[in-house]
Parts: sequence; C-alpha cells; structure tokens
Amino acid sequence: MLLEMCKLQRMHKIASLQENPQLRMIMAENNPKGVTIMSEITYTKQGDYLIPDLTLPTEPVVQFGRYAQMHRDYLEQNKRVTYLSLLTEGKLNAHLYEVEQTVLTRLEQMTKQLVQAQGETEELKEKAPMQ
Repeated sequence: MLLEMCKLQRMHKIASLQENPQLRMIMAENNPKGVTIMSEITYTKQGDYLIPDLTLPTEPVVQFGRYAQMHRDYLEQNKRVTYLSLLTEGKLNAHLYEVEQTVLTRLEQMTKQLVQAQGETEELKEKAPMQ
C-alpha cells in the first residue's frame, strides 16, 4: 500500500510539472526522441479534492492449487515487498501459476525416482498390489 501511495505521489508531481510551460520545454529538450514519460491521468472531484482515476491492471480470475496458495501466503507474510510489487504490476497470478506448474513437475519427477529406487514395476503392482 505504501509503495502504491509513493508511486501515485510521484506520478502526481510529474503531472503538475508537465503543466508548467517552461518545464515542458526543458523536458522536451532532454527527451529528443519524444518518448512519453507518462500517460494522461484523469481526476474525479469528490468534495474539495481531486482523486486520480487509477486502476490496477486486470488479471483473469484463476483457481490456484494448494502449492500456489501456499506460495502466495508465504509471499504475503514473509516477502511483503515482492508480493506488493507483483500485485501492483499485475504479475502475481502469472507468478503463482508458474510456481504451481514447477512444483507439480518436480513432484512428478520425484515420485518416478522413488518408484525406480524401490524397484517397483507394473508387473509387481499387478501381482501383489498391497506390498
């Protein structure tokens, strides 16, 4: 939340600086390629205040498995800055999906390795399923 507030304050300062014609000229001189520094921000008036109309990038709603939920909880509790960064950039769901797929792949590999280490085969499973 603090990170979002800092970004909003910085964006508001840049927007107010761009309204000054002298500063606009200086910025144009220092930006010869014409790269857009920031897109236009719209405001909604509420009482005496102008509130910026900002929204987070939309991510599709996805049901995650056990491991993605565990990783999200870990990030929330122990790596708060990383969690907020991924959340505000709109990359949290993609990151959690990647973690879920990685864990499932590793789990499958480990299961195969354990089966091979114990010498179990399909024939043994058919002959003595309880052993």
